[in-house]
Amino acid sequence: MFSDELEKYDWDETTACINARTAADVERALAARNPGIEDFMALVSPAAAPYIESMAIRSREITQMRFGRTIGMYIPMYITNSCTNSCVYCGFNRHNMFPRTVLTPAEIENECKAIRELGPFENLLLVTGENPRVAGTEYIEMALKVCRPYFSNLTIEVMPLPAEDYRRLTGSGLNGVVCFQETYNRKKYKTYHPAGMKSNFDWRVNGFDRMGQAGVHKIGMGVLIGLEDWRTDVTMMARHLLYLRKNYWRTRYSVNFPRMRPSEGHFQPNVVMSDRELAQLTFAFRIFDHDVDISFSTRERPEFRNNIATLGATSMSAGSKTEPGGYRTYPQALEQFSVSDERTPAQVECDIRARGMEVVWKDWDKIFD
Repeated sequence: MFSDELEKYDWDETTACINARTAADVERALAARNPGIEDFMALVSPAAAPYIESMAIRSREITQMRFGRTIGMYIPMYITNSCTNSCVYCGFNRHNMFPRTVLTPAEIENECKAIRELGPFENLLLVTGENPRVAGTEYIEMALKVCRPYFSNLTIEVMPLPAEDYRRLTGSGLNGVVCFQETYNRKKYKTYHPAGMKSNFDWRVNGFDRMGQAGVHKIGMGVLIGLEDWRTDVTMMARHLLYLRKNYWRTRYSVNFPRMRPSEGHFQPNVVMSDRELAQLTFAFRIFDHDVDISFSTRERPEFRNNIATLGATSMSAGSKTEPGGYRTYPQALEQFSVSDERTPAQVECDIRARGMEVVWKDWDKIFD
């Protein structure tokens, strides 16, 4: 399990190692045919800041070679905001006093129909709060079965589950799982996740092993930028990705680097990442792992997403609502976070095409299920 692997790496030593990187280390990383974790640390280090143009060129070359000039489109559907966790930064925190919504099968189907009217989406991300009593495996399985006739590719972002539950859901139409570790800083983890299922660091970080053991087709991972030193956190995630590729090599992987957005509760980020630093991180990950899917949600501004679409990103959401039933059923429910890109899917497609890129709405055919 990765929790054992993680014990090999000291947080403070990793931070010091990153900050000690030099211009020579960065140049060596840019020239490497098969960059390793030492190269990745150089590329995310402060020493790499003057090399961002060279990194952008290399990232674009690799991305177009591996993925072509394409951006895959997906859309999230939040089906419940009921949650037993107390994450200090999240609008779904159980201590926030607002009505909790759990969509019924009929309401989920209405949301499916509303999304189909927004655009030709085939990639759906089902999102829940973490409440096993109302949004356990049976509820998730029901939602997958309701959504399956409307979408070719179904991914879930839910509480970490046992391996046998992932196997069960795969048999009910599940294609992928997204889970955010949020931070790999074990010592600080409970500061941000003081209670609820999410307070168990090992259960969460080992969830990716359970996904791999269950044969999940695609695994998405990410850290929340704003909690701890972002360079150290993403280096730990890069180590995690290397471990997963070695042990579950049949699985596809995606990464995401959401920057903290305002939410009810008003937690202020401890770390603020600039657009330039987010671009540097994107380029570093693409140079480090040529095949990983790099995804950007509507948390980011339209201008940034338009630019990164040509330089390293491979998938994006559009037209997103981050509240349960937000597309039709309960458009005024509490959202998990505020979106920055409020363009319609058609507007996003138009802007991407204007930059010489093609939009791909579907990348997984039912015939292969």
